[in-house]
Amino acid sequence: MTEQSKISRRNILKLGSAGALGIAGSYFLNNLATSTSLVKAQSHSQKHSNMNHSQMVGDITKTSGYNMAEQLLTTFDYGKVSKLPNGKTLREYEIVAIDKEIEIANGIKFPGWTYNGTIPGPTFRCTEGDLLRFHFTNGGSHPHSIHFHGIHPPEMDGIVPIPPGQTFTYEFEAKPYGMQIYHCHVLPLARHIHKGLYGNFIIDPKTPREPALELNMVMNGFDLDLDGENDFYTVNGYAFAFMNHPIKVKKDQLVRIYLSNLTEFDLINSFHLHANYFTYYPTGRKDNPSQFTDTIMQCQGERGIIEVRFPYKGKYMFHAHVSEFAELGWMGFFEVE
Repeated sequence: MTEQSKISRRNILKLGSAGALGIAGSYFLNNLATSTSLVKAQSHSQKHSNMNHSQMVGDITKTSGYNMAEQLLTTFDYGKVSKLPNGKTLREYEIVAIDKEIEIANGIKFPGWTYNGTIPGPTFRCTEGDLLRFHFTNGGSHPHSIHFHGIHPPEMDGIVPIPPGQTFTYEFEAKPYGMQIYHCHVLPLARHIHKGLYGNFIIDPKTPREPALELNMVMNGFDLDLDGENDFYTVNGYAFAFMNHPIKVKKDQLVRIYLSNLTEFDLINSFHLHANYFTYYPTGRKDNPSQFTDTIMQCQGERGIIEVRFPYKGKYMFHAHVSEFAELGWMGFFEVE
């Protein structure tokens, strides 16, 4: 492929966000993009430069990718719960690595490696001091593992590859409380993480936090042509998921966001909220220094908790404060009622 015919994320951005999805879909799904089609696409983009977001992303309520992103927003996996003879709570989780094609934008598919069939994977949740058992089966075509952030014995660190068709149980006590993540730790790391093997892992404090509307958000990206540059950026795996269908919240309600960055090929990602400020707790601990701000940055693997109340009714935009990321899918709205 010549440089003239190749459509990179830079070319997509030159066409504007209104043409990004259609052009990327044409190329990445059908591999029909040539220098001639690029010229046509540019003309098409200019013709429809005033296209609104509903036209751009289509009826996303009918897509599997949007449904996945919406479900991951409020779904937490607490495992199968039982009590041990010593009174400690035991939580057991089933995790299967699966090769699966995932819809990441309207009509655009990504050949992913997944935990339990989604990108990001399930959001595991427990309480500090619980005994955790993660029963992992590698149903994929490559060796995989699960590396959990937190404190645990070295033999449970998830750096040993589990071959396809084999199983392993990770067992450890949940500590410390706060916002953790998990991901595959098989080499090459960039490949295994970028393909989708990651998710949030929340350890709640023994004294419960204040009741709130709780939302799970994983910032990530997708490189469709394998050139080491992401072509789409998302929250919970689907571009523009919450643009046409904003996240509903109530005026003055406490909203708690469990936010992490698992974006590969970019040094940092960010979260910016319009028309409001929030309190950010790094690693989700209130004994850490907090920030009262409207923008935070996270490097890969960094995570934290955002707490916010909305004083006025209406729509509040949120997005990455990197224009390129926002224009390629990482933006949405809260709608305060």
